[in-house]
Amino acid sequence: MSVDSDGTDDAGWDVDPEDEQGVAVLAALGRQLRAWREEAGMRATELGVEIGYGEDLVRKVEAGKRIPRPEYLDKVGEALNAGGKIAAMKADMEQVRYPKKVRDLVNLEGRAVELSAYGNHNIHGLLQTDDYARALFEMWQPPQTVAEVERGLAARMARRSIFDRSPAPALCFVQEEVTLRRRIGGTMVMRGQLERLLEVAELRHVTIQVMPTDLEEHAGMGGLIQVLKFADGSAVGRSEGAFSGRPVSDPRQVRVLEQSHAMIRSQALTPRESVAFIEQVLGET
Repeated sequence: MSVDSDGTDDAGWDVDPEDEQGVAVLAALGRQLRAWREEAGMRATELGVEIGYGEDLVRKVEAGKRIPRPEYLDKVGEALNAGGKIAAMKADMEQVRYPKKVRDLVNLEGRAVELSAYGNHNIHGLLQTDDYARALFEMWQPPQTVAEVERGLAARMARRSIFDRSPAPALCFVQEEVTLRRRIGGTMVMRGQLERLLEVAELRHVTIQVMPTDLEEHAGMGGLIQVLKFADGSAVGRSEGAFSGRPVSDPRQVRVLEQSHAMIRSQALTPRESVAFIEQVLGET
């Protein structure tokens, strides 16, 4: 890990002061780390040298103002001979490692038994490869810092655990044709992304469909749609073109989104046709 000339480094992320849960968890984590360091009779400067990080980061983490990466805790644990007790704190840190809105989304996706989504600008986040997602984050305006890009990428990749759940949720994605042809990140990045789509499409609980550009009628002109259904019968959804773009959970409003998505699915290519189409685009890329 490289250290900047001013004694700081990028081995973590700043804490959002409006994230009350994150602030509380990190403050507690910081107090414990400081207690371990002081009990070992080591100054912050000495610990920083020992683990290869700047003193500034050490103090920020102990003050609860910086979210450390998991490897930071591993190195601190080794330096202080904590016997795995500091490394065990990673479980608490994982609760607040990502922005609150992402944690909320991960929680919803983690409970969902069914997910239906339509995307018209880019490949759905759950389907994105690391390189494709990174390219998206790097082209955001205004530009993000390196740390913001890395945090966003890590959060997005963490969501892919939904594919490993058992029992597996039913996942249905409809992608606009343009999202397959726009070469986000360049030709090789896009080839990798198309290959990822074909790989995921082989999973029994995943359905991927393509909405062709040359259709004369299109039920998805209102923008992206996503609906999550849960085991207790409840659901939550959102669409850019309905209910002011805000998330909704009222059954009548969710039903509107479901009907829109169902119409989009009926207009799109079938799953088998869609796989063949993706293979064709891959061959042209």
